[in-house]
Formats: sequence, C-alpha cells, structure tokens
Amino acid sequence: CLAEETPPSNKPADASVAKPTGEKPAVAAEKFIRVRRDEKGDPLVMETAVVSFVSADGAQPGLQVDLVGAVHVGDKKYYDDLNKLFESYDVLLYELVAPEGTRVTKEGRKGGSAHPLGALQNGLKSLLELEHQLDCIDYGKANFVHADMSPEEFNKTMSERGESWFKMFLQMMGQGMAQQAKNGPEGSADVAILMALFSRDRPLKMKIAMADQFENLEGQLDAFNGANGSTIITERNRKAFEVLAKQIKAGKKKIGVFYGAGHLPDMQKRLQKDFALKRVGENWLAAWTLSKPAAPVAAPKP
Repeated sequence: CLAEETPPSNKPADASVAKPTGEKPAVAAEKFIRVRRDEKGDPLVMETAVVSFVSADGAQPGLQVDLVGAVHVGDKKYYDDLNKLFESYDVLLYELVAPEGTRVTKEGRKGGSAHPLGALQNGLKSLLELEHQLDCIDYGKANFVHADMSPEEFNKTMSERGESWFKMFLQMMGQGMAQQAKNGPEGSADVAILMALFSRDRPLKMKIAMADQFENLEGQLDAFNGANGSTIITERNRKAFEVLAKQIKAGKKKIGVFYGAGHLPDMQKRLQKDFALKRVGENWLAAWTLSKPAAPVAAPKP
C-alpha cells in the first residue's frame, strides 16, 4: 500500500509472461499474486496479475477495466513492463495516500519516506536488492489519475474506526502466530526468513521466503479487515472506485486500476456487485526473479 506519501475490444490487456514447457503456477486463478515453479517445485518467479473485466449484461459496450496488481519493490524490468502497459489505457488510476490531485514528479520521488509503510518499503528495496515503485513508474504521464485518500482523510477514517498502526501490527502478529501453530515451527515464515538472513545468497533467499508469504497475501490481510473492513483496504478502495465511477461517466472506455495486489480481491467484488462487470481474462507479469541466472557456457577450446 503506497503511502506518502487497441480500441476497446473486451480482450484482456497484453501483459502476459511466457511460460516455458514444464513450468506451472502454484495457485488458483482467483489469486492476484502467485509464485511460478518448475516441475521440481523450485520457485522461478513471483508474478502479479493483470485481470480484465467487461460489462456482464452488455449495458456498457466497449468498457474494459483492468485491475493491475502491484508489489511496491520489484525487478527493474517489472516496472519497465508496467510503464509500457500503462500507455495502452485511456486512464490509469493509481494509489498513493497524498493530497487530492497529486502529480508525482521525478524530483518528488527522490529521498526516503517518513511514513511507516514507505520506510518499510525502502528497507525491503535495500535488503532484497530490488527497485522501488516510486523510483521507476512514470507518474507524469497525462493519463495518470490519482485515486486514493488524502493523508487527512486517511487519519480521520482510522480515528473514527478506532484503528492504529500499533493495533494493526498486533493483528498481523496474531495472524502470524496462528499460521505458525498451523504449520509447525519447521514450516513457519519466521524460520525461513531467519535462515535466509544468514545465507550466503541472502537477497535471493530472502526473496524466496517472502514470496511464499506474498502468495498468501489475501489471507494475511484478513487480519486487517475483519468483519467491518479497514481504512487501509476497504475505505481506500471505496475512494478509488468513486474516481473510477467518474471516469466511466466521463466516457473513458479502457481503464487501468493500479493498486497493491492485496487490494484486488475486494476491488473485484466491487466491480462485480456495484459496476455489473464480469472477469474475462488475466495475464501475469514477473515481479521478482527467484532463481539464479544460468551460468554461461564456456566456449570450447580450439
């Protein structure tokens, strides 16, 4: 969650990743983030989904809304692929807890964020030897539209709900402890991350350990939401889709919604229930490479 912080053809956006023979996704189609593995079960890449929706009843001909999942630190090529994809949309709605109408300039993206989420993301960037989304995505494009809460709205809603960062931390701790009890100590994320920290190939091992957690992101975020939702997911999604409704009313036909992958299950429900759209296809982008590059083959001696 970032914090300061073709003519329409009813076809899915062209953001596919080639899948060599023998490789297989590890999770169900309704997921928005997955780890692709080889036949032995070894991880190859962590991928995020681009999921396309069109009118379920034909009442909105030509309309296509794509949910574009994001992880906020990733490979440079991942963000290059996203920048290319974003050029295909009439409008691209993006997340960032910032004042309404914010335009993120290259100069504004420099330097670290004081926000807890921003500081965490910057730490992950260094630890995993990846790039940060704000450093790589070109937010200056004319079709980019801010679709998120302002800091004042965010803080006010958290206060009204009785939420706090400390409470959310405790909830996540409780979720982690429950998962550890279910899996046993040998299968816990804490053990995997601890082992990765002391590995000779720490960035790669850390990425593999964390990718396994990201793959189950929706379940982890249930700890935030509960029965009444949350500011960080539910309320921000509500605000984003207020902007979406305005763009549809303005006649935009091909629309991308670029948000953290953890937001997308709730967004999918909203598109189906409130906008009468149906899911028609998906493509996948490789966000993290989880395998070592193949060693170069030595040329034969003459």
